[in-house]
Amino acid sequence: MALIALSGFFLFRCNAQEVVPTAVGSVDLEKYAGLWYDIASYPARFQKGCHCTTAEYTLMPGGYVKVVNKCRKGGFTGPVSGITGKAFAVKGSNNTKLKVRFFWPFKAGYWIVKLDKDYKWAVVSTPGKDYLWLLSRSPVLEESLYDSILNSLKNEGYDTARLKRTPQPCD
Repeated sequence: MALIALSGFFLFRCNAQEVVPTAVGSVDLEKYAGLWYDIASYPARFQKGCHCTTAEYTLMPGGYVKVVNKCRKGGFTGPVSGITGKAFAVKGSNNTKLKVRFFWPFKAGYWIVKLDKDYKWAVVSTPGKDYLWLLSRSPVLEESLYDSILNSLKNEGYDTARLKRTPQPCD
């Protein structure tokens, strides 16, 4: 009986490890900085009713990244809603893993798991794959590229059926 319980524990541990996303090799934060458009994401309570969602990253002299997330609530002409936070690179991650803080003292993992070589699009996840964002430098992503990214994510164990497109663009 103990052997069955022990084998179940190891099976669970193996499956739990498969859940952890793999970050890209390295990220140049200067190239990553700037405005990104949310093309699709897992629905999140804090993004409910959002249209035209953007994230802007600015390198700050203090060694952190200023994060400004904005959206229009309720429609393309709805009021702008936003939040500002700070992101800190995790030591030894080559800037692929960040800890983001919107409310002190809480920080959340933010892992860049896919990144275009020219920094035109990126995919960001959390360590447990609970959240996922597909970001682009432009408000519209070519459909064939979108499908290719989704296929790649699906092959890596992401539930791509959960992804919802973000209504874009706004003026």
